[in-house]
Amino acid sequence: MGHISDSFTILYFALAAGVYLKPEMATAALLFGVITASKLVYRLMLYPDYFTPLKHIYSPAGRSCLTGNSPSFLLEAPYPQLREWAKNRPNQDLIRYYLVANLERMIPTSPKALGELLVTKVYDFEKPELVRESLRRITGDGVLLAEGEEHKTQRKNLMPAFAYRHIKNLYPVFWSKSVEMVKMIEEDLQSRKGNGNNDNTVQISNWASRATLDIIGVAGMDHDFDSLRDPDNTLNQSYRKIMSPPSLIMKILFVIGMIVGNPTLVHSLPTKRNKDIKESGEVIRNVARQMIRQKKAKMDDPKAETGIDIISVALSSGTFDEENLVDQSMTFLGAGHETTATALQWAVYALCKNPDVQSHLRDEIRANLPSLDDPTPISAAAVDNLPYLNAVCNEVLRFHPSVPMTIRKAIRDTSLADMYIPKDTTFTICPQILNRLEELWGPDANEFDPDRFMGPGKANTGGAVSNYAFLTFLHGPRGCIGQGFAKSELACLIAATVGRFHMELKFPDAKLEIREGATVSPKDGVLALLTPLEGW
Repeated sequence: MGHISDSFTILYFALAAGVYLKPEMATAALLFGVITASKLVYRLMLYPDYFTPLKHIYSPAGRSCLTGNSPSFLLEAPYPQLREWAKNRPNQDLIRYYLVANLERMIPTSPKALGELLVTKVYDFEKPELVRESLRRITGDGVLLAEGEEHKTQRKNLMPAFAYRHIKNLYPVFWSKSVEMVKMIEEDLQSRKGNGNNDNTVQISNWASRATLDIIGVAGMDHDFDSLRDPDNTLNQSYRKIMSPPSLIMKILFVIGMIVGNPTLVHSLPTKRNKDIKESGEVIRNVARQMIRQKKAKMDDPKAETGIDIISVALSSGTFDEENLVDQSMTFLGAGHETTATALQWAVYALCKNPDVQSHLRDEIRANLPSLDDPTPISAAAVDNLPYLNAVCNEVLRFHPSVPMTIRKAIRDTSLADMYIPKDTTFTICPQILNRLEELWGPDANEFDPDRFMGPGKANTGGAVSNYAFLTFLHGPRGCIGQGFAKSELACLIAATVGRFHMELKFPDAKLEIREGATVSPKDGVLALLTPLEGW
């Protein structure tokens, strides 16, 4: 079917370009037109009401034959609508809804359905090949994209690298890079002031991405990319190109690809974005390979220290060949640094919007953590024992998940919450919705309030009534392997930043606009006014 779709797609663009066709080609074109029209009528008008095998599952009213239940002509998650459907749905565990061209989607909204999808039946569901192909260009073919038995094997052999006994030894790396970032921001502000420029506007995304890339370099591969001091280095620039959101034209082409049944064709088009992603992916892969070879050489030297970085642990296991280690390194570099950088942006945004929380947090940090000028390495206990800092981190991750949605497709006929699910059913798992569901979090679910994580028994749960109320890192065998690493890193970054600066948004009354890409963050990168504070 893939070759037929390709042929029809080529024929379609030939017709659009006015290419002369021979009689037999004209007949084929006519046949193609009839088939296409029939498919569109079936897809847009007949399937959702009459032919879907999921008619037994609740679907909200108000569906358009062109955009489904979404207001958008692009393939975008309708978050406001999803929130309303989840809140007002009848007593069911699943919701069936439709996107542009009536593309069918399911969203689980109850702990029962989520528990089965993420834990007990997790290997009945996989990332769709389209998602895997899109991510593979950026993250390699590591544990993030592995499926089935291969995923079980990779995760088992990587887990020791993410055990707390290893992560606690990485806190000095997290802290030193956080301090370096803060001091460089301060130097930049002082330099401006010396030149007569009193504007203390800082784009948080710029500094956050560079700091987290350096952190994952040192903690993951025992190599400092020095992106904080050299933002123009090849690796940092490659990620900036890759992480830029797609243009409107690329989004439209993607929708067309979905409608004609060959969305991956968009990746092969000779566009500037595809060229940038291909070239940048090759740069990242080559850097990862070079770092692994250097690490191997270092580990083979009996006089050299092995190190506590992730790749050292993976190499010591003896279960990964070089290419697979390259893939794992690309996964850690790409997914590891961008998600935490996005979380830091949201943290600054939320703390600017909630100045009382910012002040309370600063008091705790300054009273309990060493000055940024103290060269003594910080301990994991020093950071972990700050209850309000960890409450703020948890609330940022709950309220503003860096990855608000992920996709799964059933690879066999199965069931969820006692309801039949046929093979190829596509699911949307949506932390953006579930992390704020009132029935799980209470009536204040849509308020940013770190205090929910304070008090006996609430430090990890926030008082939620289910383990599946907090899905920023998902759960079960496919839960984020780097969760502990990311939370510890974020705590250090927030502590150093809040401890040194008073923070306000440059445009506090502006409407929040979102940049959607591999992660979701404020469109302006969080333009904040940072005022250095003395005495710490």
